[in-house]
Amino acid sequence: MATLPNPLPSLATSGIQLPPGSLVDATIDGPWHEPLLWCADEPASPGTWAALRAAGRPVGLLPVLVDGGRRDQWPADWDLTPDSTSYPGDHDAEEVLTEYWEDCAPEELDASEGDWPGLAPVPAAEGQSTPDDLAAEVVDEYVGPGDWYPGARMALVPARRSADIPAAIGWSGPLNFEEDTARLSAVLRSWEDRFGIRVVMLGFDTLTVSVGRPPTTLAEARAVAAEHFAFCPDNIEQNPPYNLDAYAEKSVLNQETWSFWWD
Repeated sequence: MATLPNPLPSLATSGIQLPPGSLVDATIDGPWHEPLLWCADEPASPGTWAALRAAGRPVGLLPVLVDGGRRDQWPADWDLTPDSTSYPGDHDAEEVLTEYWEDCAPEELDASEGDWPGLAPVPAAEGQSTPDDLAAEVVDEYVGPGDWYPGARMALVPARRSADIPAAIGWSGPLNFEEDTARLSAVLRSWEDRFGIRVVMLGFDTLTVSVGRPPTTLAEARAVAAEHFAFCPDNIEQNPPYNLDAYAEKSVLNQETWSFWWD
């Protein structure tokens, strides 16, 4: 994948103040020729995401929260596949989503829903916070004692933009659905541009983004739900009542986070 020079090998001399952690170069095929990410050894705390973003962005590193899940699997155990990952900029988001839709939707949806509706428009209403401020707020809600993901750790990834984080590490969470994560990152880039998303958390097979400009009408939410179905069919197929309209109202409308899981 075409990238800027990787700053991780010189992290120790970069001047960035980091908590204890380690560089990860483990892939499904053995050690990669350079580190793919830095991962903290201990759980994150409120304020860490914002601090690491401010420190890392000038040298080409972006933060993401990583979740070990119930199996306590951290990035070194994620079967990363950077050798199979292309460059997100080489893919067109609508072409990717159209292809996914045509592979999945006709069999799963009613005949009236079978045609690809096209990309959802930019929501009419502005978000309450800037995308980066919202991402920091979401992460702060996720970490710490008593919160949703008290064991999650911070990581730094060499990436141009937040949407590229999964591709930059060769994340293989959607492997049963898509072998080249750069195609998913191309969609995430489009969501960055239209909805102000930031990739805030990755797990072994889970992805969570903050949404700086979420849909505020049912029509907007329904259009986005179609993209979600193409991007991750399991979000609808694995969640009753298995219906795009219900999913749009429950999981998209006015929601400042979107979460995805691939079986």
